[in-house]
Amino acid sequence: MYNMSNKVKSYKFKSLYPIKPSVVYDTYWKFAYERHQVFLNRLRGDDLELSEDEIIRKYKFTNSFRACDRVSQYLIKEVIYSDKFDARDLFVRILLFKLFNKIETFQLLEERFGVIAYDMFDVKGLVSFLNEEMNRGRVLYSNAYMMASGCKDFNVTRKHHAHILLLEKMLRDDLPLRIQDCASMKDGYSLLLSYPLIGNFLAYQYITDINYSELTDFSEMEFTVPGPGARDGIRKCFLSLGGVTETELIKILAERQESEFERLGLKAPTLGGRPLQYIDIQNVFCETDKYARIAHPDIKGISGRTRIKQQFKRNDKAIDYFFPPKWKVNMEKLYGD
Repeated sequence: MYNMSNKVKSYKFKSLYPIKPSVVYDTYWKFAYERHQVFLNRLRGDDLELSEDEIIRKYKFTNSFRACDRVSQYLIKEVIYSDKFDARDLFVRILLFKLFNKIETFQLLEERFGVIAYDMFDVKGLVSFLNEEMNRGRVLYSNAYMMASGCKDFNVTRKHHAHILLLEKMLRDDLPLRIQDCASMKDGYSLLLSYPLIGNFLAYQYITDINYSELTDFSEMEFTVPGPGARDGIRKCFLSLGGVTETELIKILAERQESEFERLGLKAPTLGGRPLQYIDIQNVFCETDKYARIAHPDIKGISGRTRIKQQFKRNDKAIDYFFPPKWKVNMEKLYGD
C-alpha cells in the first residue's frame, strides 16, 4: 500500500502554501483511511485478513477515531452511560477511571465498593484497598499517557495515593460544577490544567473524556492541543509549517480532510457521517509518527524513536459499539461506510 520512496521531498499543493509537506504527508491520510478500514472490517465481521498493509498487521495502532478504541468504548458505555448520574457522580466516575486508564482497575473498584459515585468517594478506603491489590502484584495503571507520580507534591509514597488525593482536591474545589458551567472546551481545559500533575496533553485528554458525557456539550471542532506524539508526527509530515502553529495546522487539516482523501483516490472515513474531529486528527499524527518509523526510517521526529514497541495482539472480545447520543451517530450508515 505504501510503496513510497523514503526520500524527503516537498509537495507544493497550492492551497497548502506556504506549508510544505514531506513524503510522509500522503502516508498520514493513507494510514487514517486504512486503519479505519480495519475497524470497519472487524465491525462487519470481515476480519480474516484485516489489512493488506504489513505494518498495520504487525504492530498495534489505535483507531483513526479515538472514540472507537476499546478503552474509550468502555468509558463511554460502562462508565458514563451505564445509568443516570448527576454532575459530581459523572466527574468521579470519569476521573477515577482515567487516572488509571485501565478497565480492569475500574472493574476491581466497582466489585469492592459498588457503583462508583460521589457519595462512595473515600480517600482512606480507596487507598487502603489499592495498596492491598498492589502488594498482591496487581498492575493498576495502563501504559498509555500516565500522569506524574505526584508523591512529592502530596507527600505520600505511592502514586495512586497522590492521584486519589488530587481527585479529592478537585471535589473540594467543586470542580465538576465549575466545569459544567464553562462556556467553552478551552475554559474547561484551563481549569483542569490549573491542578498539579496535569500538563497540557493530559488536560486536553481529560476534557475530551468529560465531554463524552452530558456534563458538558462542547464541539470537538472547537479546541485542540497536540500531544508529544502528535508533534512528532507533524515534524515528519512537514518540511515547514510556514509560520502556522501546530494547533492551527490541525484545524486546517480537519477542514481539508475530504479533499485530501479525494486527491488520493480514497473515500473519506467517517463515524456514521461524523468526520475526523480535531482530537482524531491529532491522534492520527501520533499513530503516523509510529508508522513512519518503519515506512520512512530516514525521516526523524522530535523524540528520535526508531522502533514501535507494541506488536498487534488480537483481542476477540466483542465490542457492542456505543457513542454519545448527542453525536447522533448513524449506526446504519456506520455499517455501510
